[in-house]
Amino acid sequence: MKNLIICLALVITSIGFGQSKSLVKQVDESVKVESVAVTVTVDSAKDIESSVKMEDIKEILKMSDTNETISFKIICNGKRMANGVKSHLSYSVEGNTDEPKKFLKSVEKIRTSAINFYNEN
Repeated sequence: MKNLIICLALVITSIGFGQSKSLVKQVDESVKVESVAVTVTVDSAKDIESSVKMEDIKEILKMSDTNETISFKIICNGKRMANGVKSHLSYSVEGNTDEPKKFLKSVEKIRTSAINFYNEN
């Protein structure tokens, strides 16, 4: 009985001292965003005009840090083709937050092209 108690005490002591230290201090609480992607799916030119506003894109750029990759994509759903498959067209642009004017100009171009897609069909 004495040997059993000694062995049990040694096992409990070994387990107690063998535990790792608290991980609370080892966790890094900083969050870094490296890229931002915006994808919009629309069914008409009115959807584009109401959902894709340049002021909103400018606001996203203001909230972003420097040297972040940013992308913008518009997916235009079209009419059903003769084989029953729904047609679609997508426009996308990628840029960097360090060049906001260039990126905004590209977004404006694909926005206009998407509106023209619906107006011509």
